[in-house]
Amino acid sequence: MFMRKLLLLLCLLSIQTAIADNLNGPDLGRPVHRTTIERWDMNIFPDGTGLPEGTGTAVEGKAIYEQQCQSCHGFQGTGNSAEELAGAQHTLTDNPPDKTIGTYWPYATTVFDFIRRSMPIHAPGSLSNDETYAVTAYLLYLNGIIKESTIINSRTLPSVKMPNRHGFIPVKTYPRNHLR
Repeated sequence: MFMRKLLLLLCLLSIQTAIADNLNGPDLGRPVHRTTIERWDMNIFPDGTGLPEGTGTAVEGKAIYEQQCQSCHGFQGTGNSAEELAGAQHTLTDNPPDKTIGTYWPYATTVFDFIRRSMPIHAPGSLSNDETYAVTAYLLYLNGIIKESTIINSRTLPSVKMPNRHGFIPVKTYPRNHLR
């Protein structure tokens, strides 16, 4: 009888230890400093809320695009190892559809936000605000949405009317502090 109680006690202790270890998580990764989280915590809305200071034009963006983006997205955004960004030959209702910036994206601010967070692929977030505005301007220009000389910044970018702006269900925008 003593052996059964001892065996039961050992089983319960091992289960308790296993449960406690799982509550601590799988121990993957490393702790992230608060300043890093704050740098990543950026939200840009269709109305321009959250856009940083900076400015750029398509003329400036072309050189940055050729250096940082062209190897993946191709000459003038027509696609390579990564998706095409411009030069659509089909609409969204064709088979296959072309999901370029000009045919798919509903807001120009989303283009800026995506580039700022994720590009270039080898160094996401490494472009300055001015470089990001310039590349955004270049891509909008390639899609025939703005003129080459249009100045893009936190005031002008939200006013850019994208061709597919009515192709999505609108989402209510919230003040930045709502997300915290």
